[in-house]
Order: sequence, then structure tokens, then C-alpha cells
Amino acid sequence: MKVSTLIFIAAILAACTSSNSGSIYSRDDARKVQIVKTGVVESVRAVKLEGTKSPVGTVAGGVVGGVAGGSIGHGRGSAIGVVVGAVVGSIAGSAIEEGVTRKDALEITVKLDSGTMIAIVQESDAQFHLGEKYAL
Repeated sequence: MKVSTLIFIAAILAACTSSNSGSIYSRDDARKVQIVKTGVVESVRAVKLEGTKSPVGTVAGGVVGGVAGGSIGHGRGSAIGVVVGAVVGSIAGSAIEEGVTRKDALEITVKLDSGTMIAIVQESDAQFHLGEKYAL
């Protein structure tokens, strides 16, 4: 298998990712009323957002693994190679997709002015400081 093929597959998987940033909204959020609550940051901790587990990585890995497995042996051995390659490729493709799309994030615990405690998880693209008041 060529390295360019692997790079192409990785690029497709990366293009499938979406953002969980607090500063990026979906098109569905436009022109909708947002309720804003204020509160004080009680804690901030680093967490991970798991990567996507769509069929894209599994299928792409299965195809690549099947093609690679088919090049091993002749006749019946080649057919077995295709099946084994497709299974191993599917597992590897799924794991690669999940790893490539995994993100660093923050869990921000906020005590709202009402006294209620909430936790928000988002990609770690902003700075939050303990004791500071924020509008959410």
C-alpha cells in the first residue's frame, strides 16, 4: 500500500470531524434566542472528548485491508488474505478514525447565581479562571 493512500484516508477522516468549541455554533443555532446565565467558575479540569466512531474508518480500513490482503498468495490463499485483510483493516480503520478525531477538552464547573452547580465540557480553546464570573 502506498503512503499517499494512507495520507488520503487520514485526510478524509479529519474532514469528517466537527467542532465542540464554545465559540463555534451550528447553522441551526443562528437566529435563535439564547438563554444566558451568569455564574462563578468553581473548577476547571482537562478531559478528552472521544473520537468519532462512524462507519467511514471501518469501511475505508476494510477496503484497504482487503486489497492489501488480496495481494498475498494465489488462488485460495489470496481469497483468505482478502477476508483476513478486510477484518484486520476494518478494526484498524475504526481505531485510527477514533484516534485522529479525539480532542483535548475542558470540564468547567460553574456555580450559577441561582446557587445551582453545572458542568460544561467543551474543546479547550478558551481560558477560564477560578473565581471569575462568566455569562454562559
